[in-house]
Amino acid sequence: MRKAVLALLVAVVLTAVGCGRSAADPSIPRVIVLGLDGMDHELTARLMAEGRLPGLSRLAEMGGFAPLGTSTPPLSPVAWSNFITGRDAGVHGIFDFIHRDPETLLPYLSTSRAEAPERFVRLGDWQFPLDEGRVELLRRGTAFWEKLEERGIPTTVLRIPANFPPSGKATRELAGMGTPDILGGYGTFSYFTTDRLAFVGEDIGGGEIQVVEEEDGVIHGQLLGPEHPLKRTKEPLTADFTLYVDPDEPRVKLVVGDEERVLEEGEWSDWVMVSFDLIPTQSVPTQALFYLKQVRPHLQLYVSPLNLDPFAPALPISTPDSYAGELAEATGRYYTQGMPEDTGVLAAGVLTPAEFLEQAHIALRELRDELPWVLGQFDRGLLFYYVGNGDLVSHMMWRAMDPGHPAYDAERDAPYADVIPRVYEEMDAMVGYTLDHMGGDTLLVVMSDHGFTSWRRTFHLNAWLHQNGYLAVKDESLPEVEGLLNVDWSRTRAYGIGLNGLYVNVEGREREGIVPPDERDALLAEIAGKLEAEIDPWTGQPAVKHLYLTRETFTDGGQLDVGPDAVVAYTKGTRGADPSALGVVGAQVLTDNDKPWSGDHGMDAPDVPGILATSRLLRRPARNLRELHWSVLAEFGVEAATPDGN
Repeated sequence: MRKAVLALLVAVVLTAVGCGRSAADPSIPRVIVLGLDGMDHELTARLMAEGRLPGLSRLAEMGGFAPLGTSTPPLSPVAWSNFITGRDAGVHGIFDFIHRDPETLLPYLSTSRAEAPERFVRLGDWQFPLDEGRVELLRRGTAFWEKLEERGIPTTVLRIPANFPPSGKATRELAGMGTPDILGGYGTFSYFTTDRLAFVGEDIGGGEIQVVEEEDGVIHGQLLGPEHPLKRTKEPLTADFTLYVDPDEPRVKLVVGDEERVLEEGEWSDWVMVSFDLIPTQSVPTQALFYLKQVRPHLQLYVSPLNLDPFAPALPISTPDSYAGELAEATGRYYTQGMPEDTGVLAAGVLTPAEFLEQAHIALRELRDELPWVLGQFDRGLLFYYVGNGDLVSHMMWRAMDPGHPAYDAERDAPYADVIPRVYEEMDAMVGYTLDHMGGDTLLVVMSDHGFTSWRRTFHLNAWLHQNGYLAVKDESLPEVEGLLNVDWSRTRAYGIGLNGLYVNVEGREREGIVPPDERDALLAEIAGKLEAEIDPWTGQPAVKHLYLTRETFTDGGQLDVGPDAVVAYTKGTRGADPSALGVVGAQVLTDNDKPWSGDHGMDAPDVPGILATSRLLRRPARNLRELHWSVLAEFGVEAATPDGN
């Protein structure tokens, strides 16, 4: 996928722009939806009772506060797609973060796909495209803003997940979760150090470690960009920078192209422009944050993932395409990367918890500072404003609230026990600000896509399938081979891909399928019985609460074959293993979760509800994300029955 995304850096044009009646038309209602990703109902209710969330408490008194049912599985791209379309995954086609291609059996990101140019003129080592590549949004169904725009109601949709590239159907859009960095992924940081022994032999997922040399107080470094799209040989674009080390004080002068910054030890830069030259007349603009962690005895410099430049994005991120720059012009540069909180640096030990939280707060502060301008631009119609900080901080810091977590360490974790409640307070302050500035005739809806809980135990689905005779490997001495490379498909009846996906190796569908289609249901029923009976010896409870069969659970809206044959709903506190999500078989079925990523929601949906709070009673009550879609439309007089209850 990454190579295809990078090929689009040469030329991508987005021309579709939503249209509607005049935003000043007084007959058009005003509705604001604040989407607070991952805000848990139980924790929110407790903090409200303690008086720590005055904004949400005011909202509850005005209209109401209740749990909001999430999606199956309760993963962010699935959940937000349920809300966006008012339908389930059988219609919108997003079943997980990761799907698989049945012909190649390779995993791919579920929400978008990039295709490189197909025709080139080749001159020696150079190649020049004759056609444009493209990025395709894979979410199907009709978004709520499309239905409103069709009726002349203007909409502004900022950073809603599962909307990259932006649909082009709203009056204004800014892409959110799913928007890559310049390397085409969810975020690859860089770490520069003069310590040759730093992280030797360690697998630093999500980042690039580079050892640099200091000579006479000068350090030269090089940032790695995407593969050069105009070169036939695969070589990355590069951008040089220089550090001038103060001989007396713990600070450096950073020089990147025409940009200069002086950084004290422990200081973050503002956004620094980093340009990658393609040819003398063409370059790829990006931006990055620099953090000077340490000067002596060894330099330690963190560089954020290289974000798309909002003034000149190399990929489409807004509707109209000028809107990303208008927002930056008004409020300052910002993270364009879809999930800006850099969880990888904490998982790798590159930054401490305190430093990670500072980085995450930078991302949240940008959203807080943008809100007044966005509200000031809003007149009539619908405004959706997304905040994802609570979700990613909860993933990394939940253990600090859970002394029963297997990896809890009181000395390390206890000082951070109140971090997540404080993030909730910051989001609540945004709720309060919106209440104070939204206007008297405005409906405010505050909602989250799912809740949260502690992730204590890890279930390795492919290891279970292997040990129970459903998945065979070529070499039993190599069960941990990356992906599905070691799988013997001639003897494999079922396999796992994605955090919650279970697939049958169906004859005529998979590349080397062996299970006749008419035997699939019986096989799934057999697997379900065994999975649901699997007892975790650590808890004495079933590890899997339920196996949801796709054809019984989801609407047949033309997308059932995109997703898995069944969704594994884990018991609260247990989650699927990351390696298994990419097809790794593994040797153990159940293990303790010893990762910094200690909180999650990829379990059985009823156990992790989100929240719904409104400034008045909704005309059409909503119990879950799909119903909330129709409730929002009803506020504009768009009444429609949800087909088959979906």
